[in-house]
Amino acid sequence: MTLIRLTFLLACLVAAVQAKIFGRCELAHVLKNNGMDNYAGYSLANWICMTFFETGFDTEAVDHHKDGTKDYGIFHINNGWWCKDEDTMSENLCTMLCSDLLTPNIEDDITCAKRIVKDPQGMGSWDEWKKHCENQDLEEWVKGCKI
Repeated sequence: MTLIRLTFLLACLVAAVQAKIFGRCELAHVLKNNGMDNYAGYSLANWICMTFFETGFDTEAVDHHKDGTKDYGIFHINNGWWCKDEDTMSENLCTMLCSDLLTPNIEDDITCAKRIVKDPQGMGSWDEWKKHCENQDLEEWVKGCKI
């Protein structure tokens, strides 16, 4: 019985280590270092605002939609178009597994977000960006981050 409890505790600790919720400025630095500032004409503040309202900066965020699709990772990338999971037929335009979007390393997420924003909708692909960030003064999102 003790072995079962220990195994359960270790499993919980491993899961907790894999989760990453970025701080606002921490994420700003990671995005800037990966070329997101003014990528496709969108400021770093736009990316920070969007990720906050989509996922609260959580790399393990998953959202389920009524149509059966899901959004994965810090940018909420949809499995119907951009990544492949076991549940849904996908165009897989980012040629990646959706599970890869749930890790603390967000470089592959950034690569896919860059692909998404090149489409005609740009950042309009993200509903929360349209609702909360589009045409707003977003300087507060990077204020104090020493970028």
